[in-house]
Amino acid sequence: MPRFADLPLLIAAAALGCASSPPNASDSTTASDPSPHAGHASHQRPADTTQSFAMMQSRGAIGMGVDQYTSTHTFESRADGGRITLIRDREDSAGVDAIRAHLRSIAAAFAAGDFATPAFVHADSVPGTPVMTARRARIRYDVAPIERGGELLITTSDSTALEAIHRFLAYQRREHRSDPTSESRAPAEPGVPARDDAARAPPGRPSTFPAVGAAMASAESLP
Repeated sequence: MPRFADLPLLIAAAALGCASSPPNASDSTTASDPSPHAGHASHQRPADTTQSFAMMQSRGAIGMGVDQYTSTHTFESRADGGRITLIRDREDSAGVDAIRAHLRSIAAAFAAGDFATPAFVHADSVPGTPVMTARRARIRYDVAPIERGGELLITTSDSTALEAIHRFLAYQRREHRSDPTSESRAPAEPGVPARDDAARAPPGRPSTFPAVGAAMASAESLP
Protein backbone atom coordinates (compact mmCIF):
# COMPACT_ATOMS: atom_id res chain seq x y z
CA MET A 1 0.00 0.00 0.00
CA PRO A 2 1.44 3.41 -0.91
CA ARG A 3 2.54 5.81 1.78
CA PHE A 4 0.32 8.88 2.22
CA ALA A 5 3.44 10.99 1.65
CA ASP A 6 3.45 9.71 -1.93
CA LEU A 7 -0.26 10.22 -2.56
CA PRO A 8 -0.16 13.78 -4.02
CA LEU A 9 2.16 12.63 -6.84
CA LEU A 10 0.14 9.48 -7.41
CA ILE A 11 -3.11 11.44 -7.50
CA ALA A 12 -1.71 13.91 -10.02
CA ALA A 13 -0.78 11.03 -12.28
CA ALA A 14 -4.11 9.30 -11.79
CA ALA A 15 -6.11 12.45 -12.46
CA LEU A 16 -4.60 12.79 -15.94
CA GLY A 17 -6.38 9.69 -17.07
CA CYS A 18 -9.38 9.57 -14.75
CA ALA A 19 -11.80 11.16 -17.20
CA SER A 20 -10.91 8.73 -19.97
CA SER A 21 -12.38 5.27 -20.43
CA PRO A 22 -11.48 2.53 -17.95
CA PRO A 23 -8.26 0.59 -18.68
CA ASN A 24 -8.45 -1.57 -21.80
CA ALA A 25 -8.10 -5.31 -21.99
CA SER A 26 -4.47 -5.10 -23.11
CA ASP A 27 -3.45 -3.96 -19.62
CA SER A 28 -2.05 -6.57 -17.24
CA THR A 29 -3.24 -6.61 -13.63
CA THR A 30 -5.45 -3.55 -14.14
CA ALA A 31 -7.32 -4.69 -17.27
CA SER A 32 -10.99 -3.79 -17.40
CA ASP A 33 -12.23 -6.80 -19.32
CA PRO A 34 -12.46 -9.42 -16.58
CA SER A 35 -12.32 -13.11 -17.28
CA PRO A 36 -15.15 -15.25 -15.89
CA HIS A 37 -15.10 -16.08 -12.21
CA ALA A 38 -14.43 -19.66 -11.36
CA GLY A 39 -18.00 -20.73 -10.69
CA HIS A 40 -19.39 -17.27 -11.57
CA ALA A 41 -20.85 -15.93 -14.80
CA SER A 42 -18.67 -13.52 -16.75
CA HIS A 43 -19.73 -9.91 -16.39
CA GLN A 44 -18.60 -6.54 -17.65
CA ARG A 45 -19.49 -3.39 -15.72
CA PRO A 46 -20.85 -0.60 -17.92
CA ALA A 47 -18.38 2.22 -18.40
CA ASP A 48 -19.14 5.23 -16.23
CA THR A 49 -18.65 8.59 -17.89
CA THR A 50 -18.90 10.89 -14.87
CA GLN A 51 -15.56 12.40 -14.00
CA SER A 52 -16.08 12.30 -10.24
CA PHE A 53 -16.75 8.55 -10.28
CA ALA A 54 -13.71 7.93 -12.46
CA MET A 55 -11.60 10.00 -10.06
CA MET A 56 -12.90 7.99 -7.11
CA GLN A 57 -12.06 4.78 -8.95
CA SER A 58 -8.53 6.07 -9.55
CA ARG A 59 -8.11 6.99 -5.89
CA GLY A 60 -9.54 3.61 -4.91
CA ALA A 61 -6.92 1.82 -7.00
CA ILE A 62 -4.23 3.77 -5.14
CA GLY A 63 -5.74 3.29 -1.69
CA MET A 64 -6.61 -0.39 -2.09
CA GLY A 65 -3.85 -1.58 -4.41
CA VAL A 66 -6.11 -3.08 -7.10
CA ASP A 67 -7.97 -1.80 -10.15
CA GLN A 68 -11.54 -0.92 -9.20
CA TYR A 69 -13.03 -1.73 -12.60
CA THR A 70 -11.88 -5.34 -12.41
CA SER A 71 -12.69 -5.90 -8.74
CA THR A 72 -15.99 -6.30 -6.89
CA HIS A 73 -16.60 -4.38 -3.66
CA THR A 74 -19.64 -5.10 -1.48
CA PHE A 75 -20.93 -3.46 1.70
CA GLU A 76 -23.51 -5.51 3.60
CA SER A 77 -25.37 -4.21 6.64
CA ARG A 78 -26.07 -6.85 9.28
CA ALA A 79 -28.01 -6.99 12.53
CA ASP A 80 -24.79 -6.87 14.54
CA GLY A 81 -22.74 -4.63 12.21
CA GLY A 82 -21.72 -5.35 8.67
CA ARG A 83 -19.50 -7.12 6.17
CA ILE A 84 -17.22 -5.61 3.54
CA THR A 85 -15.79 -7.80 0.78
CA LEU A 86 -13.30 -7.02 -1.96
CA ILE A 87 -12.49 -9.62 -4.62
CA ARG A 88 -10.74 -9.76 -7.95
CA ASP A 89 -12.96 -10.59 -10.91
CA ARG A 90 -10.40 -13.08 -12.25
CA GLU A 91 -7.43 -15.12 -11.07
CA ASP A 92 -4.79 -12.65 -9.88
CA SER A 93 -2.55 -13.78 -7.04
CA ALA A 94 -0.78 -10.42 -6.70
CA GLY A 95 -4.12 -8.60 -6.62
CA VAL A 96 -5.51 -10.99 -4.00
CA ASP A 97 -2.44 -10.43 -1.82
CA ALA A 98 -2.89 -6.65 -2.18
CA ILE A 99 -6.57 -6.90 -1.19
CA ARG A 100 -5.85 -8.95 1.93
CA ALA A 101 -3.04 -6.62 2.98
CA HIS A 102 -5.36 -3.63 2.44
CA LEU A 103 -8.12 -5.16 4.56
CA ARG A 104 -5.71 -5.97 7.38
CA SER A 105 -4.40 -2.42 7.24
CA ILE A 106 -7.80 -0.72 7.36
CA ALA A 107 -9.04 -3.10 10.08
CA ALA A 108 -6.19 -1.94 12.31
CA ALA A 109 -6.72 1.69 11.30
CA PHE A 110 -10.50 1.61 11.90
CA ALA A 111 -9.98 -0.03 15.29
CA ALA A 112 -7.74 2.92 16.18
CA GLY A 113 -10.35 5.42 14.95
CA ASP A 114 -8.43 6.25 11.76
CA PHE A 115 -10.68 6.55 8.68
CA ALA A 116 -8.19 8.42 6.50
CA THR A 117 -8.31 5.80 3.72
CA PRO A 118 -12.07 6.02 2.99
CA ALA A 119 -11.83 9.82 3.33
CA PHE A 120 -9.05 9.78 0.74
CA VAL A 121 -10.90 7.45 -1.65
CA HIS A 122 -14.09 9.55 -1.49
CA ALA A 123 -12.32 12.93 -1.22
CA ASP A 124 -14.71 13.75 1.62
CA SER A 125 -15.60 12.84 5.17
CA VAL A 126 -17.63 9.62 5.29
CA PRO A 127 -20.94 9.44 7.21
CA GLY A 128 -20.80 7.37 10.37
CA THR A 129 -17.05 7.62 10.89
CA PRO A 130 -17.08 10.31 13.62
CA VAL A 131 -19.26 8.09 15.82
CA MET A 132 -17.32 4.97 14.84
CA THR A 133 -14.18 6.82 15.97
CA ALA A 134 -15.71 7.97 19.26
CA ARG A 135 -17.07 4.49 20.04
CA ARG A 136 -14.18 2.50 18.61
CA ALA A 137 -13.72 0.55 21.85
CA ARG A 138 -17.20 -0.93 21.29
CA ILE A 139 -16.59 -2.10 17.71
CA ARG A 140 -14.70 -5.18 16.57
CA TYR A 141 -13.02 -5.64 13.17
CA ASP A 142 -12.06 -9.10 11.89
CA VAL A 143 -10.44 -9.93 8.55
CA ALA A 144 -10.65 -13.30 6.80
CA PRO A 145 -9.57 -14.54 3.36
CA ILE A 146 -12.21 -15.51 0.83
CA GLU A 147 -11.90 -16.75 -2.75
CA ARG A 148 -9.96 -14.19 -4.85
CA GLY A 149 -9.99 -11.63 -2.02
CA GLY A 150 -10.97 -11.00 1.54
CA GLU A 151 -13.69 -9.86 3.90
CA LEU A 152 -13.84 -7.44 6.82
CA LEU A 153 -16.45 -8.23 9.47
CA ILE A 154 -17.58 -5.33 11.66
CA THR A 155 -19.49 -6.20 14.83
CA THR A 156 -20.84 -4.33 17.82
CA SER A 157 -23.43 -4.68 20.58
CA ASP A 158 -23.72 -0.90 20.97
CA SER A 159 -26.86 0.54 19.32
CA THR A 160 -25.31 3.96 18.60
CA ALA A 161 -22.24 2.40 17.02
CA LEU A 162 -24.46 0.04 15.02
CA GLU A 163 -26.43 2.93 13.53
CA ALA A 164 -23.17 4.64 12.57
CA ILE A 165 -21.83 1.46 10.96
CA HIS A 166 -25.00 1.14 8.89
CA ARG A 167 -24.70 4.77 7.74
CA PHE A 168 -21.08 4.14 6.80
CA LEU A 169 -21.97 1.05 4.77
CA ALA A 170 -25.00 2.67 3.10
CA TYR A 171 -22.82 5.55 1.93
CA GLN A 172 -20.24 3.13 0.55
CA ARG A 173 -22.88 1.15 -1.32
CA ARG A 174 -24.19 4.32 -2.93
CA GLU A 175 -20.83 5.85 -3.80
CA HIS A 176 -19.27 2.63 -5.13
CA ARG A 177 -22.54 1.73 -6.92
CA SER A 178 -22.16 -1.77 -5.55
CA ASP A 179 -25.88 -2.60 -5.36
CA PRO A 180 -26.52 -4.74 -8.48
CA THR A 181 -30.19 -3.68 -8.53
CA SER A 182 -29.42 0.04 -8.55
CA GLU A 183 -29.04 2.51 -11.38
CA SER A 184 -25.54 3.67 -12.27
CA ARG A 185 -26.11 6.55 -9.85
CA ALA A 186 -28.07 5.15 -6.95
CA PRO A 187 -30.32 7.49 -4.95
CA ALA A 188 -29.28 8.49 -1.47
CA GLU A 189 -30.26 6.04 1.26
CA PRO A 190 -31.91 7.15 4.51
CA GLY A 191 -29.43 8.93 6.75
CA VAL A 192 -26.91 9.40 3.92
CA PRO A 193 -26.69 12.96 2.57
CA ALA A 194 -26.81 13.25 -1.21
CA ARG A 195 -24.05 15.29 -2.81
CA ASP A 196 -23.69 16.96 -6.17
CA ASP A 197 -20.72 15.47 -8.06
CA ALA A 198 -19.48 18.98 -8.82
CA ALA A 199 -19.33 19.80 -5.10
CA ARG A 200 -16.74 17.16 -4.26
CA ALA A 201 -13.46 18.24 -2.78
CA PRO A 202 -10.49 18.05 -5.17
CA PRO A 203 -8.10 15.10 -4.82
CA GLY A 204 -5.40 15.45 -2.16
CA ARG A 205 -4.06 13.96 1.01
CA PRO A 206 -6.85 13.06 3.46
CA SER A 207 -5.44 15.40 6.08
CA THR A 208 -5.91 18.34 3.70
CA PHE A 209 -9.70 17.97 3.49
CA PRO A 210 -11.31 20.56 5.79
CA ALA A 211 -14.49 18.48 5.99
CA VAL A 212 -12.59 15.54 7.43
CA GLY A 213 -11.06 17.58 10.22
CA ALA A 214 -14.37 19.24 10.98
CA ALA A 215 -16.20 15.92 11.12
CA MET A 216 -13.63 14.34 13.38
CA ALA A 217 -13.62 17.36 15.67
CA SER A 218 -17.39 17.11 16.06
CA ALA A 219 -17.40 13.38 16.90
CA GLU A 220 -19.91 12.50 19.57
CA SER A 221 -18.44 11.85 23.00
CA LEU A 222 -19.12 8.67 24.90
CA PRO A 223 -21.97 9.03 27.41
